[in-house]
Amino acid sequence: MNRSENKPRDDFEEKLVDEADLVGRIAALKKERNAVILAHNYQRPEVQDIGDFVGDSLGLAQKAAETEAEIIVFCGVHFMAETASILNPQKIILLPEIEAGCPMADMVTPAALIEERRRHPQAAVVAYVNTTAAVKAESDYCCTSANAVEVVKAVPQDEIIFIPDGNLARYVASKVEDKRIIPWHGFCHVHQGITPDDIKKARESHPEAEVITHPECTQEVIALADHVRSTSGMVQAALSSPAGEFIVATEAGMLHPLSKAVPGKNFFVPPGQHLCPNMKLTTLSKVLRSLETLEPRVKVPEEIRVKALKAVECMLELGRP
Repeated sequence: MNRSENKPRDDFEEKLVDEADLVGRIAALKKERNAVILAHNYQRPEVQDIGDFVGDSLGLAQKAAETEAEIIVFCGVHFMAETASILNPQKIILLPEIEAGCPMADMVTPAALIEERRRHPQAAVVAYVNTTAAVKAESDYCCTSANAVEVVKAVPQDEIIFIPDGNLARYVASKVEDKRIIPWHGFCHVHQGITPDDIKKARESHPEAEVITHPECTQEVIALADHVRSTSGMVQAALSSPAGEFIVATEAGMLHPLSKAVPGKNFFVPPGQHLCPNMKLTTLSKVLRSLETLEPRVKVPEEIRVKALKAVECMLELGRP
C-alpha cells in the first residue's frame, strides 16, 4: 500500500491529535488565567465540550453573574458577551470571534425603538435578550425565550412593545391574552426558515417522534408541535416525555447537548440546513488564541451599561428557578 493510500487515515489521526492538544492547552491556560468558558447550545460540539457551562441565553447570563473567575470566555455571539459585560464590569470578557453577531439583534436600533415608544407612550418595552446593549438601555425589561411569558405577565402595563423577534412576540401574545403585545418586525433567519412542510416531512420519516419547537419559529410551525420550549426547556421536555424520538425544530447544534443529556433517546432536525453561521464561527483555535492574548474583548460603555443593567437584572430575578 503506497503513501497516498494511507493519507486519509493519517490526516484523520493528525486532526484528532491536534484537537486533543488544543483542548489540553486551553484547559491549562484557563486555569492559569482564572478563566471560565461559557458556551451556547448552538456552538460547535467540540466547543461545547470545553465549556464549564453550556446552556441557553438565560443560563449563560446567570452563570456570567455568578462566576468568581476574573476572565469570562464567551463562546457565543456579540450580544451575549455584552450581557456578561453589563453584569460584570470589573471582569475581562472575551469573545473569541469578534465578528460573531446576531442578525436579529441588528433588526432593532435605539433610534427606531425611541421612535416606536413615541407612538405608544403608555407601553412598556420588553427586550428579548437577543438585542444590543444600547437597545437594552432604552428598554424597561429584558427576557429570554425561557421566561418571556413570565416576564410579560409580571409587567404592570397593559400595552407592551416586544422587541425584536415578532414570532416570539406572537407566541407570548397567545399565552398572555389580557395584554396588548405590539410585535417588532424582526426574526431569527434559522427559525424563520423552518416550515410546516419541513415538520410534516420529518414526521413521515419518524412517525413515532414528538416535535419540539423553539418559540422563535412561526405560528404555523408551533401549531404542529407537541412541545414549545427554549433550548434549556427542550432537554426537560425530552427527559420527561415517554417518547423515544424527537424532531427538534431549532438550530441543528442543539442536537449535541440533547444527545448528551438524554443519551437513551434519538433526536432529528427537520430537512434542510438549519444552521447559524455566526454561532459556528468560534473554534478551539480561536478560544486558545483568545486566552493567550486576552483579546478580543467586549466592554460595554459605562453610561450604556448602567441603563441596561436594570432590564437585565429584572430578567435574572424572574428567571431564577
